This record gives sequence, structure tokens and C-alpha cells, in this order.
Amino acid sequence: MPKRKIFTIRKNKLDRRNLWLALGILAFVLVAVVRGQQDSQFKPLAGDNPQAKRAWIKQLVPTAQNLQLQTGVLPSISIGQAILESDWGQSDLASRYHNLYGVKASAATPSVVLPTQEFQNDRWVTVDARFAVYPNWAASMGAHARLLAHGTTWNSQQYQHVMAAHDYQEAAQALVKDGYATDPTYANKLIEVITYWQLDQHDLPK
Repeated sequence: MPKRKIFTIRKNKLDRRNLWLALGILAFVLVAVVRGQQDSQFKPLAGDNPQAKRAWIKQLVPTAQNLQLQTGVLPSISIGQAILESDWGQSDLASRYHNLYGVKASAATPSVVLPTQEFQNDRWVTVDARFAVYPNWAASMGAHARLLAHGTTWNSQQYQHVMAAHDYQEAAQALVKDGYATDPTYANKLIEVITYWQLDQHDLPK
């Protein structure tokens, strides 16, 4: 009888230890899953197909809509420019430095120097430029929206026509008019992207 009693006590202790161990492992897994979801808020494009591209767009929609409420920038413009400027998040600048829009860096911001194509004197030339570096794509989208809404440090009304536009077509044309892009065909390219992927369905009523 005493031996059985000792065995029972030890068995109970082992059961309790196994229970706490299992709970600890479960908690660790849950934390890892949550952290993984937070860290992977935006994922690179997984495959060059329509389904993957729609999934990539879907990731950006909530942030773009929140930014519209804060700044007035249309999600169709925000997402359309991200697609056009970053090649669906696959460019070196976007994938490594989280800069979706090719935004140049100011003196006080983290930056990296990379070669880029610019349209100068009626021809394309390759130049080295200093681009802003962001911690994530959401930060890049926020900086882009604030740039359009509040202008540059030397001209707060730089993109006034973009912000006054009634729809994405007017806004796209205004981006060229207000000097956002050097490419003379930029507005047409942006309108084509927005129209094809129906990005204006994500615009909130003004």
C-alpha cells in the first residue's frame, strides 16, 4: 500500500508538470502566431497572377482608407501609385527599404542612394538619388499621403490640384500638373492601373 501511494503522488506530480508544460507550449505558440500576424501585415507579392495581385491590393486597402479619412488622399491613388512605383512591392526600394513610392529623402530622414530613371530634356536618363527609408509599408503610405495633403517643405500647396480633384482621373492628371512625376505619360499609366484593377471601389465618399 505505501508503494502504491508514493507512485500515485509521483504520478500526480508528473501529470501537473505535463499540464503546465503543455500550457506553456500553447502560450508560446499563440504568442508566435500573433506576432507573426503583426509582423506580416504586408506581404510581398506571392506570384505574378491576378489572384496574387488582388490579394496584395487587399492588404493595402485598410491603411489607404484610414489615410483618406485623415488626409483626403483617395485610396485608388494611394494604391495605384504603389503598384506603379514599386512594381507590386517587388522593386528593390520597396522590398528592402519599404519605400513604395520612390519618395526622395530629406536631410533629416533615414535614406539610401540608388540609381533611378528620370525623364530629363525629352529623354530618359539614369541618375543616383537619395530615397527615404521606412520601417514598413504602412509608414511609407502615410508619408506619401501627408506629402500630397501638406505639400513640400518649400511649398505647402504643391499638390493642391491633386487634393482638389473630384475623382482618380482628375487626381492622376493633377499629379503630373503639380510636378509629382517627370514621366509625361505617368497620368495615363496610373489611370490604366486604377481602371483595370477597379481600385476606385475602395474610395470612400467625400
